Amino acid sequence: MRQSRSIPGVTFGTSAFFLWGLFPAFFGLLAFAQPGEVVAQRILWTLVVVLTVLTASGRLRELRDIGKRVWRLAAVASAAIALNWGVYVYGVTSGHVVECALGYFINPLVTVAFGVVFFRERLARAQWAALALGATAVTVLTIDYGRPPIIALALACSFATYGLVKKVIPLDALRGIAAEGVVAAPFALAFVIALVATGRSEFGSSVGHAGLMMSTGPVTLVPLLLFAVAAQRVPLSTMGLLQYLTPALQMAWGVAVAHEPMPASRWAGFALIWVALAIFTTDALLRARRLRRIPRDVAARTSGT
Repeated sequence: MRQSRSIPGVTFGTSAFFLWGLFPAFFGLLAFAQPGEVVAQRILWTLVVVLTVLTASGRLRELRDIGKRVWRLAAVASAAIALNWGVYVYGVTSGHVVECALGYFINPLVTVAFGVVFFRERLARAQWAALALGATAVTVLTIDYGRPPIIALALACSFATYGLVKKVIPLDALRGIAAEGVVAAPFALAFVIALVATGRSEFGSSVGHAGLMMSTGPVTLVPLLLFAVAAQRVPLSTMGLLQYLTPALQMAWGVAVAHEPMPASRWAGFALIWVALAIFTTDALLRARRLRRIPRDVAARTSGT
């Protein structure tokens, strides 16, 4: 029964990460507008779509049950994901797709580092080795770029922050997205109005531009919902492996389609990241296997007494 449930779950998860991997192709089409306008429009149209879904499913009233503490957490999550979206759109539209991909490769390592800093989590030797390799990779890439990989680090840190908040906020995917949108909407709307008033808005410049900006709503929501369904059906270890599909596709787009430069030194930095992720993922899989084995061993000893 568990196997029959995991098959569609993996399909949902693969679909979510695959769609996220195609984001450079979509957001590259929005290069006609400044990143701030794209993010503001994305916030507003995502909120419109998610409120429509909640209304259609008869769940809109559930937003009224959210307490003040949860709204504060939603505000932190909203700020983190807005920063993430803004940096990502800037990276894609300014020809830094590979660096954006690097950010999502680094993200699991940053999440582990956050666990040590904020939750005093203890790491195994393999995890420390992965972090050390990740830090070395960032140093190599800093030398290669002639600057720290700011876009990658900003994406990794903002998404890790978002993940930490989502870990503790007691809301399902739909209500969480809606709450984050409600918090951010006044700021996004004010920014859009300011752009229109000063004649700098691209939204009304053509039907095509307006359509692309409006489509950011469903484009944002669909993979999030696919991910939410997958997270309920697929083991975390499997989801951890699937997540690398997104930066792999984004990197492939940056190199093969956008023809961004990849000198040997840059490949070396990425190779260090991949080795670090291989160590980190292998350690996580072994730990998960040991945890699954413990109940079976306990049951075996109990039945033998």
